[in-house]
Amino acid sequence: MYFYVFITFVIIQRLSELYIARGNEKWLRSQGAVEYGKEHYPFIVALHTAFIISMIIEHIIRGDSQIEFVFLILFILLLLFKFWALSSLGKYWNTKIFRVPGAGPVKKGPYKIFKHPNYFIVICEIAIIPMVFNLYYTAIIFTVLNAIMLTVRIRVENKVWAK
Repeated sequence: MYFYVFITFVIIQRLSELYIARGNEKWLRSQGAVEYGKEHYPFIVALHTAFIISMIIEHIIRGDSQIEFVFLILFILLLLFKFWALSSLGKYWNTKIFRVPGAGPVKKGPYKIFKHPNYFIVICEIAIIPMVFNLYYTAIIFTVLNAIMLTVRIRVENKVWAK
């Protein structure tokens, strides 16, 4: 029962992020933003969709499991850090890579300290979210797949900002 409440929350959270990203995308494009990394973006969407599906399937196969409160607390802390990172970017935050001509990278909030705090958060989420319900296979498999995907994405983003 708790798993389905939790996974519903995660799905709603992810969908709300996509909704915000779409609104931000409209604003960014109105500012003349150019999109980069279009070729790998569908793979990111597929990865995150498969991640959710994998958690549901693994949970069904394993049966109901206990909540690991340490991982739940870590997840909540990650959400707070994510809110800080995303609100620091404001309208510039997106799930896609955009660059407004003449604009430099945001350098406030956690972006003063880290170059890619949002990617750090995503790495942690992919590892921690399944562990709230002991879904080890999903945590391991998608942590590896996400690392591969982020290697591609960060390379593209770094090239964009190096211009």
